[in-house]
Formats: sequence, C-alpha cells, structure tokens
Amino acid sequence: MKGLKRFLAAALCAAMLTGMSGCTSVTDGKRIIRIAHAQSETHPEHLGLLKFKEHIEEKLGDKYEVQIFPNELLGAAQRAIELTQTGAIDFVVAGTANLETFANVYEIFSMPYLFTSEEAYHEVMNDTDYMNQVYASTDEAGFRVLTWYNAGTRNFYATKPIHTPEDLKGLKMRVQQSPASVNMVKAFGAAASPMSFGEVYTAIQQGVIDGAENNELALTNNKHGEVAKYFSYNKHQMVPDMLIGNLKFLNSLSEEERAVFEEAALLSTEVELADWDQQVEEAKKIAENDMGVEFIDVDVQVFRDKVDGVQDQMLEENPNIRELYDYIQEVNAKYTEEGAE
Repeated sequence: MKGLKRFLAAALCAAMLTGMSGCTSVTDGKRIIRIAHAQSETHPEHLGLLKFKEHIEEKLGDKYEVQIFPNELLGAAQRAIELTQTGAIDFVVAGTANLETFANVYEIFSMPYLFTSEEAYHEVMNDTDYMNQVYASTDEAGFRVLTWYNAGTRNFYATKPIHTPEDLKGLKMRVQQSPASVNMVKAFGAAASPMSFGEVYTAIQQGVIDGAENNELALTNNKHGEVAKYFSYNKHQMVPDMLIGNLKFLNSLSEEERAVFEEAALLSTEVELADWDQQVEEAKKIAENDMGVEFIDVDVQVFRDKVDGVQDQMLEENPNIRELYDYIQEVNAKYTEEGAE
C-alpha cells in the first residue's frame, strides 16, 4: 500500500508539474480542484469534504470540478502541505501539529490539557471571527486555513494496558511531529517517536513502537485496534484538523467565488461535526466487540499533574501563543463556572 501511495503521488505530481501550466489542470473547460487528506472514505472528514465538493459544484459547477484524494494518496500531511504551498494541489486537511513550523501560534493546540471540556473546545473553534486571525498567520507561507474539523480527544492506546503515567515508563509511543507533543510524552515517562500517521499500524505490528495516541476512530478506520488492544481515556489533548487552501488560488477567486468556497468550508464542518459523535460510538463498539480492544477509564488528574511543567515551558518559550491561551482560559472558566452551579 505504501508503494502504491508513493507511485500515485509521484505520478500525479509529475503530471501537475509538467509544462508552463504547472499546477493548474483544466478538464472540459473546468478548473480541477484537488484536495488531499489522510483518512478513509468513511471518515467524518471525508464526508465533510464530499459536502464541500457538492456545494462548490452546485454553485460553480460550470467552472470547477473538485477531486478528493483520501488515505495519504498524495503523500503524508507534511508533504501534502508543501504541495499546497506551491499550488501543486489546492487544499489539504492536516493537523495543527503540521502547521507549527509555518506559524508557531499553532503550537498551542499541542499543549496538553489546554481545554477543560469539549464544550469550551467547540466554542473556541466555532468563533470564526477570532479564529480567522489565527488562520491568517500562515499567509506568508502561501496558504490559509478555511475551517476546522473535530478530531476528538486524544488518548493513549498500546499493546499493554495504561492505568497511570507510571505504566508509560519505557514505552515507545508515536506522537505527531510536534515538539510540544514530544515533550508531553517525555513528561509522562515514555519515549516519543514522531512519525507519519500512515506508518503507525506497521510500526506497532512490528514492535518498533508500543503504541500511539489518537481518537477512537484510529482503532477502526485505520485498523490500529488489530495491533493495539488497550485504549486509555487520559484525554490529554483536543487537537483539531484544518482545511488548508493555497492562498494564491484563493486570492485569484472573484468575491462571489470566494464566498462560495468559504460557505462550502463551513458546510463541510457542519457535516463533519454531526457525523463525528455517531462514528466514535460505532468505533468503540466495533473495537470492543469485534477487535477485542479494552477501554480503560483512568484518573485524568494524575496525568494532568504530570505535564503542568510542559504548559509553563511552552508559554515561556513561545510568547505568540499567550493571547490565544488567555482567550481559551476565559472560555474554559465559563464552562467550569456553569458546571459548578
């Protein structure tokens, strides 16, 4: 499968970069819009992107055709972002960890226990006016985030049960390619192994790593439950995925066309959010009943206490996250106060 992905990615890139037209492709008079992502065709993000495609082709179908490439067919996230930067492809869905090297404000989403509830997380991400200021931070890099997708709550899963941070000692755990995530895992006592998401299954299967951290859908959509039988709800991060567009392409759109693309992005988020919770519940049932995965509830506060120093270090070393951090704490406090009533 990896070989097929590389072949398809190389073939597509070669085709797109041939000739002076380079990254622009036209079929039957329509501009081809290419979107890359890492998930399967049944994943909520893919379903959201189908809505994105549907809306654009319904409103602008005489000008644009949208093609979606799932399963890292155009390469892992970092490579796909680079292709989006150059305009070789037009959009990519990637996690905020992949954006940290382009705008370090995105590092905040790798901060452990940044959000105190899903309600606070959703309110922050749905504050479009505020988040647009964050999204503009990558303009100099040549791309702009259009919207966010819920990627759930990240937890540890492994070939051995994890009940406390002490159970992580000596384990090799895959993390996203983010310094903050690496420091978090080290604070828990484990060895951090950053790698592409598409490599995780084989790495666990072959014993290169002992486990990873992600949401429940990774167990079923990506088959990780076949090789990692213990999923622990330590809830260390809520990290969104982002729909990223090539800025030159976005700026080339007329005002009316740009509005359609932005509407399509928001509609895609609505679809993704609506489908997320349902798929998580289904994934838990399949993982437990069909794959033999054991779900473990843990004392979250014990894990939280272990990484307090990571939060402090991040705030000290990256002043660009302070404003967003303070805003998130205001939202967190609102839901904490409501819960205490």
